[in-house]
Amino acid sequence: MSGNTYTPPRVWTWDSEGGGKFASINRPIAGATHEQDLPVGEHPFQLYSLATPNGVKVTIMLEELLELGYTEAEYDAHLIKIMEGEQFSSGFVGVNPNSKIPALLDFSVEPPQRVFESGAILLYLAEKFGAFMPKDHPGRTECLSWLFWQMGSAPILGGGFGHFYAYAPEKYEYPINRYTMEIKRQLDVLDRHLAEHEYIAGSEYSIADTAIWPWYGALVTNKVYEAAEFLDAASYTHLQRWTQLIDARPAVQRGRMVNRTWGKPEEQLPERHHASDFRSRTQDKLDK
Repeated sequence: MSGNTYTPPRVWTWDSEGGGKFASINRPIAGATHEQDLPVGEHPFQLYSLATPNGVKVTIMLEELLELGYTEAEYDAHLIKIMEGEQFSSGFVGVNPNSKIPALLDFSVEPPQRVFESGAILLYLAEKFGAFMPKDHPGRTECLSWLFWQMGSAPILGGGFGHFYAYAPEKYEYPINRYTMEIKRQLDVLDRHLAEHEYIAGSEYSIADTAIWPWYGALVTNKVYEAAEFLDAASYTHLQRWTQLIDARPAVQRGRMVNRTWGKPEEQLPERHHASDFRSRTQDKLDK
């Protein structure tokens, strides 16, 4: 353990220069920093996002709906550059007062309905289209339990483990050990459950899978934090099986590309305005 200790002051004050990689966009107050309207495309749904795990949940969901033939789920996905503070524009704050991606506007209703928080967006779309949610009461309850498990657990993974392991300006043993212990417990929860279930909520794919895969599937396949070896991710065999099952879905492969601006060029689609946008990037892959 480090010998360095920290004594909290009587009243906390903001150090705008501290905080590591995301210091430039973190602040202790809400609201807009500048006036700027959001762009609006031609489709019923307007998504303002970035391909972080929370953003990927929604683009996968929209692509899954389109895969089922729900043409009313057509959408425009506008890139929000969070490192440049675009989530603090007056237009974005009007859709999500919490200034976090993703944010959705549904123009198929009047007045247009705003939806923010990724779990709320998944639930909104599942109920609107009657898809990816069990219709029986026990199945629906199980699905929602896992959806809310993800919403409660992922901040420990991202803001806890991910921050201290991958992004913090200095590495300290205590927070890394503390959050690693909890993340391995969460991985064990999933692995034990998936030993007895094909999908998260049972025998069929649901919004529970859509919510959990971008975080925990990405974690165990080294797509976030580069921590798979550190966490001994290969030992969670049932979770690995499920991860590959979800990863093979065509809608998932498309959805994880949308609003992505890093990685291999053929896996990036910074903005999506039509289904044909994918073909210019991955024609051979999607035709298989």
